[in-house]
Amino acid sequence: MRAAVRLEGLTKSHGVGDGAVTALRGVHAVFPEGSFTAIMGPSGSGKSTLLHCAAGLDRAGSGRVVIDGVDISGLDETRLTEMRRKSTGFVFQSFNLLPSLTAEQNVALPLRLAGQHPDRAAVRAALARVGLVDKAGTRPGRLSGGQQQRVAIARALVTRPAVLFADEPTGALDLATGRELLSTLRRLCDAPVDDEHPEPPGTTTIIMVTHDPNVAAYADRVLFLADGLLVGELPRPTADAVAARVTDLTAVADRTGTGAAR
Repeated sequence: MRAAVRLEGLTKSHGVGDGAVTALRGVHAVFPEGSFTAIMGPSGSGKSTLLHCAAGLDRAGSGRVVIDGVDISGLDETRLTEMRRKSTGFVFQSFNLLPSLTAEQNVALPLRLAGQHPDRAAVRAALARVGLVDKAGTRPGRLSGGQQQRVAIARALVTRPAVLFADEPTGALDLATGRELLSTLRRLCDAPVDDEHPEPPGTTTIIMVTHDPNVAAYADRVLFLADGLLVGELPRPTADAVAARVTDLTAVADRTGTGAAR
């Protein structure tokens, strides 16, 4: 299967001199097109650093990041920004919606910031993919937390990116609302084909950082980090299996005193 994202020997340190902290230590990983991957590990294992480097939000110290067939490692800032706008979407724990704009206007914002005239049909299609086309004219203050996060996902999808990166996307949601959101993310990857809808809207590759085993269980697989190293993989994860693996990794980190990265 074609790789949507490929990481080759990523290293990253924060700080300089004696105060430097190594966050990533030669990480190799492949994220197949249309897959849903969760990244987990003890606190300070390098999860967020890995996500930010993979998305092009931060530059690795060495190694390569290939997104949708393009090596972004050597791009200058202008070309890197263009690449991020074209090929990646990012969803944060906080919704980051503008309260004065409607859902539709918030979704259209990335297109406007890129100097494009928003295609209303494309904006509505992005809202439809997260089940909120009927809320297009509603401002964030009149939406639930889960609906606001789904608007944020639609905003990330409006440019039809190759990869959607998510950093603790359910962290600000209650349990029931978080499950609804995860079901939405799961559908974005699955994009089933049936007789009524023979042409799927296009599957989305999702790479998500989470600390919650129940959230990770929605993914196709879980990658585990410890002390900046990729130390394991769990396909077809269950919440119990993920929790057991993270508990083991945390115990090792506590014994060895590792885990100073982000």
